[in-house]
Amino acid sequence: MKVEKLVEWNPWWESGKVDFELQGKKRSDCRELLSSIDVKEVTIITGIRRCGKSTIMYQMINRLLERGINPEKILFVNLEDKKLSQDSLDDIYAAYRKEINTGEKAYVFLDEIHKRAGWESWIRKKYDLKTNDKFVISGSCSYLLKKEYSTLLTGRNLSYEVFPLDFKEFLSFNGLEIDNKKIGRGILTEKTRIEILRYFENYLNFGGFPEILFKPENFKIKLLSQYFDDILYKDIVDRHNLNSEKAKDLALFFMNNLAGLMSLRNIRNSLGLSYDTAKDYLSYFKDAFLFFSVDHFSYSFKEQKTLPSKIYTIDGGLRNSVSFKFSKDEGKLIENLVFVELKRRGFYPYYWKNKKEVDFIVKDNNQNLIAINVSYADEIDARELEGLKEFKKEFIKTKKLVIITKDVEKVEENIEFIPIWKWLLE
Repeated sequence: MKVEKLVEWNPWWESGKVDFELQGKKRSDCRELLSSIDVKEVTIITGIRRCGKSTIMYQMINRLLERGINPEKILFVNLEDKKLSQDSLDDIYAAYRKEINTGEKAYVFLDEIHKRAGWESWIRKKYDLKTNDKFVISGSCSYLLKKEYSTLLTGRNLSYEVFPLDFKEFLSFNGLEIDNKKIGRGILTEKTRIEILRYFENYLNFGGFPEILFKPENFKIKLLSQYFDDILYKDIVDRHNLNSEKAKDLALFFMNNLAGLMSLRNIRNSLGLSYDTAKDYLSYFKDAFLFFSVDHFSYSFKEQKTLPSKIYTIDGGLRNSVSFKFSKDEGKLIENLVFVELKRRGFYPYYWKNKKEVDFIVKDNNQNLIAINVSYADEIDARELEGLKEFKKEFIKTKKLVIITKDVEKVEENIEFIPIWKWLLE
């Protein structure tokens, strides 16, 4: 291949710098990821399309340039580029090594690497041959980046999952820096609190995709709808050769029944999809980080998998762009927000239902249980408390009970009530 194909992706070869627009704003939860440029293991960045993976790679490149690394030692390639569709990883690497960097250490960034079949073996071979390279790779497919590399790249990688902005990052991107310790001590002016709540409403409605934040409000929903289509068709339908109409019908069904109990039998009855089709499509949605399923909490694996699951999506703004008017579903959006934040914090959430219900059950580092109900109201329904108490009575390892509220903050009957905005900023 001609090395000219690579030049447009690597403007620092000429300018010696990364354009400011490409760098974006640094995210608070990515410090370790950025530092991984200094270790030999392959850095793997996963996450839904448009969540900021490429921006983080550009930030890593800028970090290298600021240290005085020769710009020609840095190669960035977006493998979605149609101009490169006929070029293999060997072709790209050979052209770079022949024309740009013939022998010195190279920092090789391969964006959307799942577009190349056999990438795992190619990366492993380079790593095992101890070529003078540091690889940073990204992809929007959890199956490729979690299952296939698990055998081929075991012990050779550092893996990071990137989410859309959390609420604290969202505030920071809007110029509002929040000190968690001061909030915990109650040091917060009414003016700042009102400003936080105003931004929270925006965050709830439009979500946390970084580029959406800077768009005029009348374009936000339109752009989010385009994100949805790109994820659905590029990362799911095209990749798995699916029926596009069935895939969209099912995705919209999930979006409109967010946080609800869902069984494959119900999906079959509602949409006329076969059991196997619904199961496969859901698996593909999850692989693309579009949807997640939450199992019933039980120490019996069989019971976990036989009872209905609850469905959540990666971003409420994405849901609002393609679903019905969202104001009437505010409670479901809040519940979805709590789910995503639990995932972001490294928890694996379950739900629990007996006579009463608990929205989320998670385990802490000591395997103790935390039970969480979400009630976006100032008057908390008694059933929210009763569900938590019922769960604690049945499971003695329960150490913490939480109700996430609209603005109620107190401790009552050993249950912690905390406003959603404050919980998100913990």
